[in-house]
Formats: sequence, C-alpha cells, structure tokens
Amino acid sequence: MATLITQAVHMYDKVMENADPRVAGWFLMDSPLPSFVICLAYFIFVALGPSIMKDRKPIEMRRVLVVYNIAMVGMSTFCFVEFLLSGWLAGYTLGCQPVDYSYSPQALRMARVCWWFYFSKFIELLDTVFFIMRKKFSQVTFLHVFHHGIMPISWWFGVKLVPGGFGTFHSLLNSFIHLMMYTYYGLSALGPAFSRFLWWKKYMTSMQITQFVLVTIHSVQLLFIECNYPIFFVYWIGFYAVIFLVMFAHFYIKTYRAKDKSSAHRPAQAVANGKDKSS
Repeated sequence: MATLITQAVHMYDKVMENADPRVAGWFLMDSPLPSFVICLAYFIFVALGPSIMKDRKPIEMRRVLVVYNIAMVGMSTFCFVEFLLSGWLAGYTLGCQPVDYSYSPQALRMARVCWWFYFSKFIELLDTVFFIMRKKFSQVTFLHVFHHGIMPISWWFGVKLVPGGFGTFHSLLNSFIHLMMYTYYGLSALGPAFSRFLWWKKYMTSMQITQFVLVTIHSVQLLFIECNYPIFFVYWIGFYAVIFLVMFAHFYIKTYRAKDKSSAHRPAQAVANGKDKSS
C-alpha cells in the first residue's frame, strides 16, 4: 500500500510539472484535494439523502428553484459567450488547436472562462440536492449522479494543465446545452401555468446525444493527425463522450421510444376494448 501511495504521489508530481503557471493561486486550483473532498461529500449525500428524507415531507422550494435556474441560465450563457469570444469566434479551428499559454488578453480570457466552467460544475451539484430535498428520487439516476459527480474533478485537471485549445470544444457545446436545460427547468419551476411551454423536453435529450456525437467525432480526428495537444486529454474527452453517448441514448430509447410504442398501441387497444363491450 505504501508503495502504491508513493508511486501515485510521484506520478502526480510528474504531471504537475506541466501545470499552467497562470492559474497558480486561483481559487481551488492549488490542489485537487478540495475538489475531491467536495465530490466525495456529494456522493455521500446522494447515498444517505433518500434515507434522511424518507420520513419527512418534501421541501417546498419553488422560489428557490426559480432563482437558481435563472442564475444558472446566466452562468451557462456567460460561459457559452466567453468560449466563443475568447476562442471559437476568435481564430480557433475545428482541427488541431493547441493551448495558448501566453499572457495575451485573449489567452487569459480563455483560461478564465475555463475556470468559471469548472466552478459551475460545483454549483450544478445542487441539482441533485434539490431533487433529494423535494423527494424526487426517481430523478437521481446513475446517469445523473455519475455525470455530475465526475465533472468537477475532471475539469480541475483540465484547468490546471490545458485551459484552452482543442478540449474547449466540448465545454462550448455543454454550455449551450445547459443554457437550454436550465431554461427548461426554470419554466418548469414556475408551475402548471407554464407547462404549455415545456413541449420540447424530449428534444433536450436529443440535443445532449448530438452533443456527444459531435465531441466524439471531434476527438477521434486527433488520433490520426499530429497536434501539439496532450494526447491523454484527447483520450479522456473521447472516452467521456462515448460513455455518455451510450448512456443518454439508452435513456432516450427507454424513456421516449417505449412511450411512443405505448401510445401507438393504445388506440388499437381502445378499439379492441370497444368491440368487446359491444358484443
């Protein structure tokens, strides 16, 4: 055990030799330990929360949810626009795009929005907290928890080592998806009067699937071309995209295709029942 710990520390020190000096001293960036602790606390809460709430009434928090979702729409919009203006509308290409480690205003702007994107992943953990406090346990799926739980620590290494360049393509798309998602949640939190504006829930999952397809295709290309971008992050982003593509596709088929089939059979069943009653 001691040998494994020593090797892990040595490997960590080796990796940190490539840390971006520009982010040194930024909030939460000196060590991955706080991010690990927060993520661990999140998983513990997910495990214990349903038991804690089991004999309690759901907590009414409509106003909190409205404010929270409006704030997250703002955060997601900010990140989406900043990723565009600091890179993807300012010279970035869809092919090889190295990280600019300079202290130019544009490079620092990109590094800063990478940090804000990372920080937003901690705020998004409240999604699960609110589900549990409202006793919406069915919403706390493995897909939901896995997705929320690994993003903060994953992005700590992203900001520490590669705050910009090729890897920000998926964060650009993710910011847009979350902008749409929190808009949906915000309208939902406003109550039944706004239910007529929520017809596009099904298409949210389609957009998420499209996001992971695009990220997978974007990542795979770097396996065939030379690029001054760490190959480990290419593998990690690609692996992450494929895993979530499969999981979201499974969720879509299970949730919506099953409903479509059920709806298709319902009229036929109703006709059959009508014949039975008339005979």
